Amino acid sequence: MTNNKRPFALSIAGYDPSAGAGVLADIKTFEAIGVYGLAATTCITYQNDHSFEGVHWLSEKKIQRQLYPILKEYKVDFVKIGLIENIEILHAIIQLLYVNNSAVKIIWDPILRASAGFNFHKKIPHKKIKNILKSIHFITPNWNEAAYLLNENDAIKSSEKLSEYCNVYLKGGHNIETPATDMLWINKKLDILHPKEITAFGKHGTGCVLSSALTAYLALGYSAAKAATFAKEYTYQFLISNAQNLGYHSTV
Repeated sequence: MTNNKRPFALSIAGYDPSAGAGVLADIKTFEAIGVYGLAATTCITYQNDHSFEGVHWLSEKKIQRQLYPILKEYKVDFVKIGLIENIEILHAIIQLLYVNNSAVKIIWDPILRASAGFNFHKKIPHKKIKNILKSIHFITPNWNEAAYLLNENDAIKSSEKLSEYCNVYLKGGHNIETPATDMLWINKKLDILHPKEITAFGKHGTGCVLSSALTAYLALGYSAAKAATFAKEYTYQFLISNAQNLGYHSTV
């Protein structure tokens, strides 16, 4: 029997019953890429791929209780954090992860608004964000999130500032001038990730899929630049997988 042991990756994010976004989408992505996915839920959302009706947040204590047995049993070096109630809980979770593994790499997808139009965070403590970023390996905002995180009008300028603290993958889906062109800052150096082609198909949970794909490729040992390139390709295949709003997961 060959040794085909997979590395672990952990998703800490919301539960989406449609499985298009959140922990279910993350686990699908991990599995397709070849990583064993673990998950802890931060909230239960009431939604499908077209409408969002509400969210029930889990307390910090309940999130931590999910994490304790996972972190005790499995070696987790890469963690993706998605939808979370506030910066204070995010900070507490990051501290817990570092106590368990001082070498852990955290990928934060700062979800501020659901694709169906629901705003999760109307007020962001911008000063606290900078302290959080010092503990982050990668942040993966979309165009609007990048600008809002540091109270900027320009997503690119904001991302440059974010890159002073951590690596940045600026998702280009909301980039009007050059659609689907992503911008990558690794060790403060800028690279441009151009799309293979522009697809007319949109998908629920695309941002979650990209950040979890990035996490998975990092867990497999790829460099930050390679992992980002592969994550973009995986997301493209996800987008063109069908003409519906819920995509299919495959590396083929």
